[in-house]
Amino acid sequence: MGWPSMLTRRDTAAIRAWRADAIHRIEADFNRSADTHLIRVELPRYPGITLYLKDESSHPTGSLKHRLARSLFLYALCNGWIGPDTCVIESSSGSTAVSEAYFARMLGLRFIAVVPASTAAPKLDAIRFHGGEIHAVDDPRTVYDVSNALAAETGGHYLDQFTYAERATDWRGNNNIAESIFAQMSAEEYPIPRWVVCGAGTGGTSATIGRFIAYQRHATQLCVADPVHSVFHRHFADRSASSLPEGCASCIEGIGRPRVEPSFIPSVIDRMIAVEDAASIGAMRALSARLGRRVGGSTGTNLVAVARLVKEMARQGQAGSIVTILCDGGERYECTYYDDAWLDARGLDWRAHEAAFRALFVA
Repeated sequence: MGWPSMLTRRDTAAIRAWRADAIHRIEADFNRSADTHLIRVELPRYPGITLYLKDESSHPTGSLKHRLARSLFLYALCNGWIGPDTCVIESSSGSTAVSEAYFARMLGLRFIAVVPASTAAPKLDAIRFHGGEIHAVDDPRTVYDVSNALAAETGGHYLDQFTYAERATDWRGNNNIAESIFAQMSAEEYPIPRWVVCGAGTGGTSATIGRFIAYQRHATQLCVADPVHSVFHRHFADRSASSLPEGCASCIEGIGRPRVEPSFIPSVIDRMIAVEDAASIGAMRALSARLGRRVGGSTGTNLVAVARLVKEMARQGQAGSIVTILCDGGERYECTYYDDAWLDARGLDWRAHEAAFRALFVA
């Protein structure tokens, strides 16, 4: 890590002043950014059941990962892991790196994103837009080792979202995503949701929401929607499952992993639903049509799980609310999830799924 070496070359008071200024800059950015919107979506076929979308695409860097990046930088700064000359490195499928590049540039730090070579080009462009550098790897399983090697080579710091996501965020409150959801739901007909649905990439969001629900003693249950080709739902069902066979991977960026990450805490989750990639794409397309703007693939994954829960509630005669995460906008996936030829080349038969999910929003 770069921070200890700085202490031999700089006055300690100057370094403390730099750190205080860096934290102030991040906190000021937080104050400038209004809380993300909670969008109510009526489900005419299911009276008494209402869907809410926590729209994380409205963050300055366009995704849920803006919250994580801010927390990771503050955590590293307060731990003394980042100094004024530290090169910051992250392994990411794109969105986390976009947000981290934003904060690194804010602090005047070099940033390198280690990404799978298959990462959507618009995400790479966004990382570069914010001043980040790209280090692409052919095998996504090597991102961890490559990131550690780059940190050693540069004398930098590997943020390691997969290890620190669940502990960098204050899960008790401090306007984390869970506290924000419940505060915004307070004036609704069913202010305490029956379910909150999210995905898991690092596991940080599910850990934050699950812990907050327990801490506040809410009756809400947490459901995590996970791609079929991910180890998380396998590990939830069988703790001995720790990795996927080589070559088994989902095309839904940002969620699902080939190995169980340190930040994934299955004990805070009530239920996991495995979702086929084609269903995620169909649901994504249907929700985009309903909202009049495009959303990303992981939001589609969430919607598949939501639809199953809605139907179960209806069969059981239950009323109530469900909240899920609109993770990011669809503009980053114009050349992938919104390109029919790209989908067809991968054998994703999504059209029937889109028609089925469109029916969710009509009487």
